[in-house]
Amino acid sequence: MFRTKRSGLVRRLWRSRAPVEGDGEADRGTHGSGGCCMGKTTKVAKSNAGSEAELKALTHSILKKIKEKQLEVLLQAVESKGGARSPCLLLPGKVDAKVGQQSYSLPMLLYKVFRWPDLRHSSELKRLSCCESYGKINPELVCCNPHHMSRLCELESPPPPYSRYPMDYLKPPDSPDSGPSSSDTGGTTYSAPVGLSDSLALQESGDRAHWCVVAYWEEKTRVGRLYSVQEPSLDIFYDLPQGNGFCLGQLCSDNKSQLVQMVRAKIGYGIQLTREPDGVWVYNRSCYPIFIKSATLDNPDSRTLLVHKVFPGFSIKAFDYDKAGSLQRPNDHEFTQQPRTGFTVQISFVKGWGQCYTRQFISSCPCWLEVIFNTR
Repeated sequence: MFRTKRSGLVRRLWRSRAPVEGDGEADRGTHGSGGCCMGKTTKVAKSNAGSEAELKALTHSILKKIKEKQLEVLLQAVESKGGARSPCLLLPGKVDAKVGQQSYSLPMLLYKVFRWPDLRHSSELKRLSCCESYGKINPELVCCNPHHMSRLCELESPPPPYSRYPMDYLKPPDSPDSGPSSSDTGGTTYSAPVGLSDSLALQESGDRAHWCVVAYWEEKTRVGRLYSVQEPSLDIFYDLPQGNGFCLGQLCSDNKSQLVQMVRAKIGYGIQLTREPDGVWVYNRSCYPIFIKSATLDNPDSRTLLVHKVFPGFSIKAFDYDKAGSLQRPNDHEFTQQPRTGFTVQISFVKGWGQCYTRQFISSCPCWLEVIFNTR
């Protein structure tokens, strides 16, 4: 009975492995050309029958050595695609496995099998802050839970020209209490896009604990109030099993646009926003790309900001504290005239904007976020 249950868990895990090109099961929205993520085409050529059989035999032999409760943890993480909260899977990190001529550590093998078949090196990965192994250097036991990891989003150099967003569009209005000018929104003036009155009230009320506030927008209309963030990590989602954070699905929206409703439904697990020692990271937990614009993602001498495409399963440092400090130059009009709430990062779900998209302005995107950092 014991061996039968173990074998059943192993078979279910193998059936839940990450698809490769040719399986017909590749995740929608995870592939494509363009954008900022290196290794963005996560499909790999379907292996031949020999190497597939070798990988299957190796994976089965390794999984059968893992404790039954640990197999259940791994299965929960894999079958829910990271949606369910699963504990760490602590295993020896120095055990090597060999597939053909290539050797992999045990964690790397599990990451390749269950998340990224094209993964080449551990330097392409970033551990999520929720993981017990986060920040530890060469521990004896390493968390091998594939959904406690993300792929690093490497910025292309030079960046693709289609994603350039002129800095002139980002200059604040002459009046600090007004919304953006008509040039910012493509011809239509709309209410204050960053909820200045709300966030200013937060600061004036003496609430100094929050490190950022988040506004959710559907096209030119803000939906709901600003969400004040005190915890170091925040999930922003539409539908997330065991979700705890900013649930966009609970907000009352009057927008009847079919496109807005379609994109809203695709937000799914959404993103994870995390404050870490070096800056603020965004992890794309959804099945579709997100698009990010931030002043600290680009060359400080550039006259343009870029809209960066982040694929599912990837993380990007959306806000860099050191760079933000260097951008606050006393004679720099662009950054001394920022809104009173400090720096902002804009994130659009599914749909991009910029010079090579139909939408030139983020206010034309169906569903998007504005993250407003408290720099005081």
